[in-house]
Amino acid sequence: MSRTRIIVDTITVDVQLLETPTAAAIRAALPFSAQAMTWGEEVYFSTPVSVDRERNARAIVEAGEIAFWPDGDAIAIGFGPTPISQGDEIRLASPCNIFGTALTDVRDLAPIRGGEPITVEALD
Repeated sequence: MSRTRIIVDTITVDVQLLETPTAAAIRAALPFSAQAMTWGEEVYFSTPVSVDRERNARAIVEAGEIAFWPDGDAIAIGFGPTPISQGDEIRLASPCNIFGTALTDVRDLAPIRGGEPITVEALD
């Protein structure tokens, strides 16, 4: 398994990639850059990757799960409720492929605002 790093200004989130088709596609596209977008307590950003929804895709995730949103070709990192969450759940816009696990606290992304530059690069 390999690791990646997501960098936004001085904030970094290290990610352990899972062994999934989505993780392999993300890894193959590294490095890439995008602009942050936010939706409630979620940061998401476009990628040069396009993959189908995997069989175990889901909309409700746990903080620390790194997701790929097939409907928008974007990485989605939820760290708290979104506008469609019920209670304290982290509910993404539609089912997403979970392709990694954060090795650092994704709640560090809370101060990120839309438009900030994001870089995703390989760690190993």
